[in-house]
Amino acid sequence: MKQAQIQSFGLDHLKIVEVSEPAKPNPTEVLVRMRAASLNYRDSLVVEGKYNPKFPLPLVPCSDGAGEVVAIGSEVNEWKVGDRVLLTFAPKWISKEATHSEMRHTIGGPLPGTLREFALVPETGLVRIPSHLSYEEAATLPCAALTAWSGLFQFSQLKPGEFVVVQGTGGVSIFALQFAKLVGAKVILTSSSSEKLERGKELGADYLINYKETLEWGKEVRRITEKVGADHIIEVGGAGTLEQSIAACRPFGVIHLIGILAGKSGELNLLPAVMNNLKIQGLVVGGRKAFIEMNQAIESSGLRPIIDKVFSLEESADAIRYLRSGSHFGKIVIRI
Repeated sequence: MKQAQIQSFGLDHLKIVEVSEPAKPNPTEVLVRMRAASLNYRDSLVVEGKYNPKFPLPLVPCSDGAGEVVAIGSEVNEWKVGDRVLLTFAPKWISKEATHSEMRHTIGGPLPGTLREFALVPETGLVRIPSHLSYEEAATLPCAALTAWSGLFQFSQLKPGEFVVVQGTGGVSIFALQFAKLVGAKVILTSSSSEKLERGKELGADYLINYKETLEWGKEVRRITEKVGADHIIEVGGAGTLEQSIAACRPFGVIHLIGILAGKSGELNLLPAVMNNLKIQGLVVGGRKAFIEMNQAIESSGLRPIIDKVFSLEESADAIRYLRSGSHFGKIVIRI
């Protein structure tokens, strides 16, 4: 079978290689023919050795993947040959909370990732694909969608009419926008691109802020919300944007801390967070039960993920370069 593989860190070392197909599944394993994968910022960091330089090499990158069950172990009851499935990011993370080891036992590092034609996975490391989605659409869900869902509905309870600030137009942010509109929340979208803001408006964003034109966008959020502040902030920037998020958030509101795209260190005035009783909730994807609940909501609503561009397996390195450019809107997919 073909698979993408890094034998040493660095994008120039990402190669497509031929390896033996996996052996027959063990009693509790499932063999999946991978059909599509999608990219997250984490994947780029893993390839460069910047996420965890101690990950074992060679390594198959990428954490999101969709495929078809082609063989099952003798004790597997939940799956049958022909089922369309998604791999879970952390196969041992089942419920709302997990141990440190369960959260770190993840595919795409240290476990082999999804950029390969076949994958052997434990039966609990799969969920069913929403019936109306293609493999390419479904492959966008395991990390970005579940992270947004976990923040808004697992660790908080987003309500109709509440204000959600969504930073940028990457995968997590666009899913947060879509989920927020499903329940009737109001979305304030920020971006440095007027074109992307207009595309966000087409998806239902109620208010638009160009943060290059409005540097103190936290004040603008407070103006929009009549000096109250937003109920939820989807924070993907990290230290570089957190101070504005704190300024934008209402007392007792929630900042969903997801990414570090604008930096992981810097001077911060945290006193307003203390004085306003803000909750800063760190988020890394979520468990299998939340994934199943999210997929049920996606299927019942007919929601469709936003895909920016599709690459072939042989173009995996080009796909990662495109991710790094930051020019995408929504998700980048690799067809396998």
